Amino acid sequence: MRTVVDAIPGTPLPHGILGATCTTVQDITDDRIHELNGVEWMALGCCPVRDWPDQCDDESPGAESLGAPRRKEFCRPQVEHATPITVYAGAECSAPGWSYPEARQHAEAALALGEQKALEEAFWRTKLAMTAVDKTPASGPVGIAQGVAALEGCLAGEYGGVGTLHIPVGVAALLGCCNVLREDPATGSLRTLAGNCAILGAGYSALNTGPGNLPAEPGTAWLYITGPLAIRRGPADTIPTRSASSLSYRTNDRKVLVERTFVVGTTCTVCAINVEVTP
Repeated sequence: MRTVVDAIPGTPLPHGILGATCTTVQDITDDRIHELNGVEWMALGCCPVRDWPDQCDDESPGAESLGAPRRKEFCRPQVEHATPITVYAGAECSAPGWSYPEARQHAEAALALGEQKALEEAFWRTKLAMTAVDKTPASGPVGIAQGVAALEGCLAGEYGGVGTLHIPVGVAALLGCCNVLREDPATGSLRTLAGNCAILGAGYSALNTGPGNLPAEPGTAWLYITGPLAIRRGPADTIPTRSASSLSYRTNDRKVLVERTFVVGTTCTVCAINVEVTP
């Protein structure tokens, strides 16, 4: 007869959406719990900052100005928003063999290990793939390094700050061999030469869809880039909170659910490109 031992523990990937040091994660307490219903803000950094020529440098100071006088341009900041994403883990087993504390512990451990992957899948599906501008050329998928370069150029045209690359974890090795990403020894974050940060997501790899959530063609992968990420993380809620409520007397099964709500915000623009992942 086999001996029952503790489950094999796991560790979420270090460069995922919750582990990357380029992502700001705020734990929301009771006094701010309403923020988990969704948030909105005035976009910062999406309006261009322009230069104004020195009128004294005019090559023909005595010449009469032609046309309408030049005027400084103003930009109306856009209102951006982020909606809630709730992820959950449910544990079910025969009641005689599983106590409520054991079921609860199992569900809570499952959420802690898997919530990052689930959040990546939801953010990719609902935000990245639904709002991205496709920068794939008409000729088709490009090489990995060329794809990252195109994404960084796309972001730089709309946003002057440090952005975030969203990369399926299955593409990570190819980025390493081309020195596209390097680990910052000071922070442990993965960054490009331009300074943009990278998230390597298991959830991204599970979907690998392009704009409109269309599946990638075989031998290709989709990469995205956004502005910085601000994540609001709610508390983990266990349902039910009492042993008796977890038991179904009809089936004699015990069910315990643990869930957590996140609100993931980013800014300005989302760009996408299709890259080749085979020689």
